[in-house]
Amino acid sequence: MEPRPKSFYVLSAFFALFVLFLYGPTLTIGILSFQGEGGGLTFPMRGVSMYWFYDLFEQQAVGDIWGSFRRSIVLGLMVMVTTVVASVMGGLAFRKKFAGSRILFYLIITALVIPSILVSLGVGLLFSQSGLDVHWSTSGFGAQLTWTLPFGLLIMFAVFNRFDKSFEEAARDLGASPWQTIRHVVLPIIAPSLIGVALFGFTLSYDEFARTLLTAGSYNTLPLEIYGMTTNVTSPVLYALGTLTTLFSLLIIGVFLALALLSNRRKARAGSDAGKAV
Repeated sequence: MEPRPKSFYVLSAFFALFVLFLYGPTLTIGILSFQGEGGGLTFPMRGVSMYWFYDLFEQQAVGDIWGSFRRSIVLGLMVMVTTVVASVMGGLAFRKKFAGSRILFYLIITALVIPSILVSLGVGLLFSQSGLDVHWSTSGFGAQLTWTLPFGLLIMFAVFNRFDKSFEEAARDLGASPWQTIRHVVLPIIAPSLIGVALFGFTLSYDEFARTLLTAGSYNTLPLEIYGMTTNVTSPVLYALGTLTTLFSLLIIGVFLALALLSNRRKARAGSDAGKAV
């Protein structure tokens, strides 16, 4: 076995430092969340226990942790469903050029480069000046869609750009209607990509702060609640909350990855069965 060049070790060390920089803060919060009852917010740790995780489920002096958590879940699901549906419809629409399609495409992409706080301010002002309530389920929902929809549409554009239209032609030749073609041919083929769009929609909504800051109204989402707690809570209970929300995010990612894997296996099995039938 030939010895590895020195560049390999240099690049490996650089990558290790990058990973440490990326996940170090999260690991630090996770470690400090296991402080003993008399522990503080910094090292050295004073004992090791689950005290602050138990305390997290008690009534807190400030904030509404679990109410904000429920709001973030509901809002994330709303954004996820809307993003998936709108992205698929937009991807199908952009398969053929139409008047103004190029301008519309750039308008969609522009939403990604506009500072998030300006989007939040603009949406909040639009709702308040129109006499509408500024609320997390209305203005907050709209502000977050300006963040998630461009990502979903870009994914769908890439998917349909390499989509083999012969599958649709074969379905039409067999007498399938346009809706049947989409339902039984197009959607099953792009299912893994739809799962990716759903993951983007939910996770981007769940941890979005800037675009929700001025559009959530009187009720905070979880990121806003955590930010508010940093000015009042001076115990590791805040770290315990951060650890649990991180684990929840990882759980959601794992669920979506499992769904994508299951979808790929079903597609491979269907292709194998079709080959045997032929």
